[in-house]
Amino acid sequence: MRKVADKWPPALSIKRVQDSIPMKSQRSLLFTVIAMALASCGDVAQLPVTAGVGPHPQLPPPNPTWIPTVNIAPAVGWPENRKPMAAPGINVNAFAAGLDHPRWLYVLPNGDVLVAETNAPPKPEDSKGMKGWFMKQVMKDVGASVPSANRITLLRDSDGDGVAETRTTFIEGLNSPFGMTLVGNDFYVANTDALVKFPYRDGETRITGPGTKVVDLPGGPINHHWTKNVIASPDGSRLYVTVGSNSNVAENGIDNETGRAAIWEVDPKLGTHRIYASGLRNPNGLAWEPNSGALWTVINERDELGGDLVPDYLTSVPDNSFFGWPYSYYGQHLDERVQPQRPDLVASAKVPDYALGAHTACLGLVFSKNNVWPAPFNNGVFVGQHGSWNRKPRSGYQVVFVPFKGSRPFGEPINVLTGFVSADGNAFGRPVGVALDKKAALLVADDVGNSIWRVVPSIAVKAAK
Repeated sequence: MRKVADKWPPALSIKRVQDSIPMKSQRSLLFTVIAMALASCGDVAQLPVTAGVGPHPQLPPPNPTWIPTVNIAPAVGWPENRKPMAAPGINVNAFAAGLDHPRWLYVLPNGDVLVAETNAPPKPEDSKGMKGWFMKQVMKDVGASVPSANRITLLRDSDGDGVAETRTTFIEGLNSPFGMTLVGNDFYVANTDALVKFPYRDGETRITGPGTKVVDLPGGPINHHWTKNVIASPDGSRLYVTVGSNSNVAENGIDNETGRAAIWEVDPKLGTHRIYASGLRNPNGLAWEPNSGALWTVINERDELGGDLVPDYLTSVPDNSFFGWPYSYYGQHLDERVQPQRPDLVASAKVPDYALGAHTACLGLVFSKNNVWPAPFNNGVFVGQHGSWNRKPRSGYQVVFVPFKGSRPFGEPINVLTGFVSADGNAFGRPVGVALDKKAALLVADDVGNSIWRVVPSIAVKAAK
């Protein structure tokens, strides 16, 4: 086509266009363009999420991708008067709102609810280069890059109506805190780089004294999976701490994985530890199964093998067990990206008990064994699924219940809370930690909605009236 000089406007140079756009907007525009380009060519899952659920999940051939599939649910928060959708026979209300990125929960014996308002610490060496820059932008868009409040907040429901009336700062000045547990008068907090202990007296609403370090935890400038959870053994003599891997599949070097992708057993009196279980890419929730007394956990498995691999999972964790990471997944399925291999370790890799779907990001875990919840919710586990950012179509973004028969998972999972993503693909919220309060109601931390949701069976609501 001929250009007619007197009909066309003067050409603008790229430099003049750039100068006319603020730097922040330039970065946002660049990210949007890259995200759109990647989204148009990313992997699409070939199986439904349910194919990767249960004791025998389907494990199709891997589809490795250097840049992960991106299918972001942008974080927008809950519109006024909106809340998650509860399953039939279940009620949900906001126990607390207006929090600052609440991630994890712990209920004290007197019924006070503690919430870790927290996020990742600075990680200057985590995934440098173009891929690392892009991943940081992804995390920002899904609401995962806000500065960490570094505190634990106490919520108290004095009148028992299911809504917290008072809110106080319980401990502040922490370092990306996550897991919490109380043993006698010792309150333990799992910071991202150390397990620390504080003195606690029943009923107090604030701890101001300095904590005492029990043991260092792997941190450092990479610190890829930064969250550290902690629970106590039933007799309180040992503590169990989760430590996620420092990479997806050891691409930062196996030397940077020392002590990671593991559950530690800590002697709090001596300040010593040993590796209780290993080969667990990113363990978070921990709980004791009430019938057998076995330790159970939920795991975030590896990325970049396609939308159908690898399922996150729920599993019992025997002492001295190995679950394959990074060399294999779901038992002895080799991950050929990892070289050199370790066939001696892979030969001992344990198959997980129950798959929970690829990329669902399972974090929270709590057993329901009590008389408040009716069948089938009276025996099993509630699991908080934070939700995928790298699967088409998305997975997770819900709280599910896995029924147990005796001491083992049995049957299909049941959706408890859904509706965290809008019809047009925005994230109102993302469930993380779960806990049972003193009345056995389920509490759910929502780090995008900045809320704690309280979930009860309808029969309990009627009984209370």
